[in-house]
Amino acid sequence: MILPAEKPSDIMPSSNCPTADMRAADLIGTVSVKTKDLFPEIKQGYLQGEGISEIREATEKALADIQMDSINQNHTVNILCSEHGFYLLGGEHYCEMLKTIKDVVQQRTGCKKIRLRVAAGMGSRESNEVIRHFRLTETFGKRVRSMNAFDKGIPIETEIGTLYGLAGAYDADWIIHAFHDEPRDLYFYRMIDRAIKAFAMSYARFETRSVYHGNFGNRSGAFIQRAIFDSPFVQKKFAFGCFLRMTPSGITGVDADSDLYRLGKDMTVDLLRDYGKILQLFSKIEECTAVLDGGRYAYYLHAGGIVFGALENAEYDAFDLSQPAALAYYDLIGKLSRGETEAMDNIMFVNPALKAVVINQAWPGIPMSDLPMFIPTIVVGEKQADMWQMDAANPSMMDLAQKAETLEEAVTLAKQLSGTDKVLIFDGSFGYINLSTSLAEELLQKAPAINQKVNEELLPLWLRQRGIDPDIAVMG
Repeated sequence: MILPAEKPSDIMPSSNCPTADMRAADLIGTVSVKTKDLFPEIKQGYLQGEGISEIREATEKALADIQMDSINQNHTVNILCSEHGFYLLGGEHYCEMLKTIKDVVQQRTGCKKIRLRVAAGMGSRESNEVIRHFRLTETFGKRVRSMNAFDKGIPIETEIGTLYGLAGAYDADWIIHAFHDEPRDLYFYRMIDRAIKAFAMSYARFETRSVYHGNFGNRSGAFIQRAIFDSPFVQKKFAFGCFLRMTPSGITGVDADSDLYRLGKDMTVDLLRDYGKILQLFSKIEECTAVLDGGRYAYYLHAGGIVFGALENAEYDAFDLSQPAALAYYDLIGKLSRGETEAMDNIMFVNPALKAVVINQAWPGIPMSDLPMFIPTIVVGEKQADMWQMDAANPSMMDLAQKAETLEEAVTLAKQLSGTDKVLIFDGSFGYINLSTSLAEELLQKAPAINQKVNEELLPLWLRQRGIDPDIAVMG
């Protein structure tokens, strides 16, 4: 069913990006489709402003069976969390889970030295903005601080050698891994050890974190994060994990476990089944313009729970482990440099179905200069264009991209340059997708066949590749 456009989630103000004068949902002709209308089997969850008290109850229930006898009133406890969780549907659900963890641990153990460590992806600015916006000092007092990959490190001896974690993450007797199961950059790690990915990407020094994308190619994350988490140093401090659970239709609850591999296996089944359907549907889009309108790093902006980076990489099936793309990324670059382009599966090369991109509001800081090299890219507003012009990660961006004064002007220009009226809006949405009528009709028409293919063919394949019996999954 095609419905009027949905009001997108609020965007936390940030110095990383000017506030847009207009949201893409307000464009004339924008409509929406609900993820439940596309795939009725996907469990409906809470959206922005819904179910905050229920998340507190769900967290208390999830922690009821967790053993905390080893924690005493004289110990220190670090609750480790990530800035990314605070951008999911306004962040209040994640914030409530963190507050509840503190309350429950303090009540059950008598420990009052419970600290919150907010890890940032790039620098200290992001997590400090989170701390201020969500007033986290009101709950944690002076025991809340930000972390980033350039903070003081601490050596961690692992089975593959010395790696470096963040000293601020591990300066307590116990650590609690408080995260979320939203898949985000699934095209890199391909749903392998999602539950412990943060130990390499959020709680590690830059020298170690960069191995994930640099030294050994994207798949290195599969052993870097496992080596850190399995190390005696981390295991001696690890108390339990507590995760906000999500589907493309919203936040469904909270799970906790002292065995992250067991929790990760349950998460993997659900994420492959539910997000796999939206991902497959996006991969069958014939052509579209993407509008980035979420006030976050552009690759991480959501539409129906799937980020823009997944659309850019949708030409190949990121969940099929027989695909060579993620494993052999650097070999692919070498082949391209030699002019060898036949029969290659590419990662981080622009999906041919993506005909244009409009940046209404999105953070710079992550390399994206490849977009205007291949497709029309229009940046809205002088302030945002100036910010991209000064971005060290994208020195050539505005040499190739075009500027537009308004969002309406940018989308009109994108339609002319791309030759398509199909528009897909990445505005942080779960539970629905804001888009053009023509694209809504295409997605609704293709969804039933996608649902059947994932249930009967792809999900069993994805699960078997990860050593999981397909019979334990809900096949619908």
